[in-house]
Amino acid sequence: MTDSPEDHPPRKKNRLGGLRSSFLTGLVVVAPVGLTLWLMWTVAGWVDGWVLPLVPAEFRPERYIGVNLRGIGVVIFLIFTVIVGWSAKGLFGRALIRLGESIVDRMPVVRTVYSGLKQIAETVFNQGEEKFDKACIIEYPRPGLKAIAFVSSSAKGEVAALAENGDPLISVFLPTTPNPTSGFLLFVPKSQITYLEMSVEDAAKLIISAGLVYPNEKHAAEAIASTVKK
Repeated sequence: MTDSPEDHPPRKKNRLGGLRSSFLTGLVVVAPVGLTLWLMWTVAGWVDGWVLPLVPAEFRPERYIGVNLRGIGVVIFLIFTVIVGWSAKGLFGRALIRLGESIVDRMPVVRTVYSGLKQIAETVFNQGEEKFDKACIIEYPRPGLKAIAFVSSSAKGEVAALAENGDPLISVFLPTTPNPTSGFLLFVPKSQITYLEMSVEDAAKLIISAGLVYPNEKHAAEAIASTVKK
């Protein structure tokens, strides 16, 4: 018994569906790698274009090897930054920084820009203890709705004095999606904060992906077990 003509179109559709599925799977694999390489290549070119003009011609590698290698400026920038950081830790470096900042403080507009940029840099690249400690859940923007936030520190000074019924205020940062570098600073009573078992990095991935990327099942199981114990 031979197949009727009506049986062939579904097979073609299935084949096309398989090709489409394979293409999408390959795109998921290739796109992040390609975009990452493109971004690294672009940033390296941007840094080279900014750093290499400051390097005397006799010290540029292309003079000796005959080829302008992309990324040389990045290496020079990294070495220079390490040297500056090492110098800044010493007594002479700290004295020089204080002298420079004292000069900047006398310039009305420049000191405002410098102070803001310095605070941003210290927050982003801070390696000390002043960093987001835990991820948490709070009710926002109204009771009944939940939002992920990052615990910053306990409120101090005038803000801490506003706590009611002995319930201390905790400062939390509520990031926006998909850009977690912007958000809101909220002071939330400690009793209204639910701490999460997931790490700050996992919580950030969840926010950036708009809820598409969740922590692995192990962390989820640990979170459920911790909630049950409480």
